[in-house]
Amino acid sequence: MTREEKLNVIQDLTAQLGSNSIIYLADISGMNASATSDLRRACFKANIKLAVVKNTLLAKAMDASDKDFGELSEVLVGNTSIMYSDTGNAPAKLIKNFRKKTTKPLLKGAYIEEAVYVGDENLETLINIKSKEEMVGEIIGLLQSPAKNVISGLKSGGGKLAGILKTLSEK
Repeated sequence: MTREEKLNVIQDLTAQLGSNSIIYLADISGMNASATSDLRRACFKANIKLAVVKNTLLAKAMDASDKDFGELSEVLVGNTSIMYSDTGNAPAKLIKNFRKKTTKPLLKGAYIEEAVYVGDENLETLINIKSKEEMVGEIIGLLQSPAKNVISGLKSGGGKLAGILKTLSEK
């Protein structure tokens, strides 16, 4: 690879890192061609972009990016694949489901909305992260709950009050 080609790859990686707020780094070394193909197919179905990158080029792209990737540059050893997603927990769920068949891929680290997770032991934590849409839905549900209680209380109380008044007027 020529120097010019490397600079182009670094620029492309820097642009990808800058435009995505959810980035997973995984180790897929040791996977045969069939398993790798299955992983790529699963990523495509889950709307996750998967690419295998050179560690040195990714490290330079991380340095050139305006984001703080913290300790993620330290996990760039061996074979590294990068996953981009719009949902915070989608790649973690995909990795866990894929591991039901094999021991790979291993999670090296993740960058999610300015938070950095390093190591495979964080996989369960990442699976439990709620997406933005789930959080908004929960907040709206929590905000609506007291209003619904007040409205139902007023409706039932109004019916009782009207019934009492009707009974008193009849007597």
